[in-house]
Amino acid sequence: MKSLEARLARMALKGDQRAFEEIVGLYQDKLYHLAYRMLSNRQEAEDAVQETFLRVYNNLERYDDTMKFSTWIYRIATNLCIDRLRKRKPSYSLDAESNEYEGLDGYSMIPSDNRTPESETLQSETQSIIYQAMGTLPAKYKTIMILRYLQELSLQEIGDVLGMPVTTIKTRVHRGREFLRKKLERVL
Repeated sequence: MKSLEARLARMALKGDQRAFEEIVGLYQDKLYHLAYRMLSNRQEAEDAVQETFLRVYNNLERYDDTMKFSTWIYRIATNLCIDRLRKRKPSYSLDAESNEYEGLDGYSMIPSDNRTPESETLQSETQSIIYQAMGTLPAKYKTIMILRYLQELSLQEIGDVLGMPVTTIKTRVHRGREFLRKKLERVL
């Protein structure tokens, strides 16, 4: 049985506007959060989401319904954001090998949604610091960290979205976590 998104895509391809509107409704918030985390700019994130949906609409006939629709649409959005980031002037590189450290993993650095009234302020400040630190990651790590820890995609799904081997994804997740750990040790 085909997924809801695959059925909606087929219906939209046949001219059903409401089916495409449903696709937009299912993904606009998720794509906005992805784009905002990658670009750290509200207007650019909104533009990237709009451009993503334009590309999806114009390329629906290219969608292969044997693959997950979410993988296809995330790949389009991620590539658009990466293109926008590449147009920016890079400020540093993290190509050097990082040392092995024990301690925090990426999940422990992202605050959960289980807030108590007493901890909400502290957690909000911590979350803001973490998001700011993620915003300083080089694009090749930032994209993967956002997909992994904020969008909660599996390593395989990230590999599918970015067209990279899972081993490369694992390496970049590790290096991204190390970068964040070093950055956060200075701040927290």
